[in-house]
Amino acid sequence: MFNWSATRFLQLLALLLSALAYGALAYVTPRTQFGQLLGLLAVAFGLYIYLLKTRLPLRAGLLAALLLRLLWLLALPGLSDDYHRFRWDGLLVAQGVNPFQYRPDEVLANPVKARVTPSDSTISQQSTFKQQLPAAVNQQLEILYPKLNSPHYYSVYPPVCQAAFGLASGIFPTNERSAVLVLRLLVLLAEAGSAALLLALLRVFGQTLDRALWYLLNPLVVVELTGNLHFEAFVICFTLLALWLLVRGQRYWSAGALGLAVGTKLLPLLMLPLLVRRLGWQQFARYSAVTGLVVALLFLPLFSLDLLRNINSSLTLYFSKFEFNASVYYVVRAIGYHLTGYNEIAIIGPALARTTAALALLLAWREKAAIWATLPRTLLFTLTIYYFLAIVVHPWYLAPLVALSVFTTYRFALVWSGMVVLSYAAYQTSAYLENPWLLALEYSTVVGVLVWELASKYQLETKNKE
Repeated sequence: MFNWSATRFLQLLALLLSALAYGALAYVTPRTQFGQLLGLLAVAFGLYIYLLKTRLPLRAGLLAALLLRLLWLLALPGLSDDYHRFRWDGLLVAQGVNPFQYRPDEVLANPVKARVTPSDSTISQQSTFKQQLPAAVNQQLEILYPKLNSPHYYSVYPPVCQAAFGLASGIFPTNERSAVLVLRLLVLLAEAGSAALLLALLRVFGQTLDRALWYLLNPLVVVELTGNLHFEAFVICFTLLALWLLVRGQRYWSAGALGLAVGTKLLPLLMLPLLVRRLGWQQFARYSAVTGLVVALLFLPLFSLDLLRNINSSLTLYFSKFEFNASVYYVVRAIGYHLTGYNEIAIIGPALARTTAALALLLAWREKAAIWATLPRTLLFTLTIYYFLAIVVHPWYLAPLVALSVFTTYRFALVWSGMVVLSYAAYQTSAYLENPWLLALEYSTVVGVLVWELASKYQLETKNKE
């Protein structure tokens, strides 16, 4: 009895210390203070590991996951300035202005903008008319513009995100903290959905329910999704919903859920090749058609020829200009520098994207057991390949890996979720200079754990065959 009480007491103490760490991260830790950020997250991860090792009871863990997220309720995001662009796009959406048509510098230069609406006859025929934005909105845009990290680029946020931005800015067009609160409540709602779906899927797959805490208590997930308002929370929720509906045999509803995931971020498209063998070609074609239809309907209110052109422009820039916390790309870039004397990102970026697509198709084709229970594992490795070959890997990108690892025996994603904080060292100065030694430490640790896990699994399978 004493040991049980001692363990519970230490778990309670660990949760209280976690709350103190999160409170400091939420309210007194700008991303420029890398030492403070690293120390607090190290404490949070250490306590997270302790809670998992000592088997924190599920109910206590679920309550703690909620309370630790509620700590951020009144905080402004301190580790990401993306929320300024969220408000910018939201202000335009709330006024009926298509955020995909105009760059912020264009809007600021001429606040009289066009409202685009489909005509009754056809989607491709649209009427455009000039509309003067309200003075209060123009004033907010003037305030926001200097805070934007990409004022010369078109928006890259799909329609589900834009709907959330428009809702928050529509309700609170001039109140930054209140608009952020609305977005955070939406993220919390998505996280609650993910919690319920994790438990439901674990139950269906015959796995222990406390595995859900690996995701729900993960510091990266808490800090980056609830804290910094990244919409991977919606991607995870809709993707889990799609998987749960597939397991239940509700394929068309599942396709709709996957369409919502793609309408939040395009990355869930990588799940489609993994469904071919599970559904068969005929059912797969129908599933893909429904998914595509849902995505098209989501984009419909924002559709224009400019939309296609500007999204293509944004994607081209993404794969040929931006770089952050990459691994394979930085090695190939160094080779390119040695051979040509130039940064060959315009060639390397698209080439790595094509390689990712080819490897994803190969993985889907070579998968041994194409059943629903193995889908999370295969999707985990598909996304891992994507991130290893990506030229931009922001910390919050890894949240889906943490969610998928819940259903597997692999822990490299949990290790990566802890090591990726090293990438924040780049924000210590306004020049955003990355530390190659820290990046080497991050990726060598992650790759080392992954190789060890794969080798251990191979040895176990070989032993079982004998």
